[in-house]
Amino acid sequence: MTVSHILEVLALDKKEKITKAAIEVFMEKGINKATISDIVKKAGIAQGTFYLYFPSKLDVMPSIAQVMLNVILDSLNERANSSEIDILIKEMVEVVFDVTNEYRELSKLIYSGLTQTQHIENWEDIYEPLYDWIENKLMQGQKNGYVRQFNNTRSVAKILIGTIESSAEQLFMYNDSDSNLKVHKEELIDFLCIAIKNNPTH
Repeated sequence: MTVSHILEVLALDKKEKITKAAIEVFMEKGINKATISDIVKKAGIAQGTFYLYFPSKLDVMPSIAQVMLNVILDSLNERANSSEIDILIKEMVEVVFDVTNEYRELSKLIYSGLTQTQHIENWEDIYEPLYDWIENKLMQGQKNGYVRQFNNTRSVAKILIGTIESSAEQLFMYNDSDSNLKVHKEELIDFLCIAIKNNPTH
């Protein structure tokens, strides 16, 4: 699925029209050069309608971030279903790396936009459904004896996804080469399995 596919699946209510148009305009012109006039023209709506949903162009960023999160969650639900924790971690790493690679430019756009506004404080709220998904998987693993017990499983869920995302971003968003992709993923998976599994084997 490409960025164009994301745009196609967004429903056509006005808020989603604005979000879709903002993604296109920001990708074409960059955040600083893009204007609200550009966005409403692309969306085919009146400028006053824009302000019913967003006070400024940067206030669209949480909605764009939500679109990206939905892509990750949909991919996890489709591809990460193993009850065995080592396989599940491998599936999670594959999903996050694939999504980060596919949407690296959109991810850069989201981070850039959120850090320019107070909406960076909303990042945790945006990610709550993903934390829920991971925490549920960890708790299932604990119940089945595959995952060791933690003092705070919610915190571990946040650390887990944060570590995977950070590793993927370092490779795809900040490096010029992904020649060590296979080794990078294998080391990450081994590291996470040792940290998460009950009685890990070395």
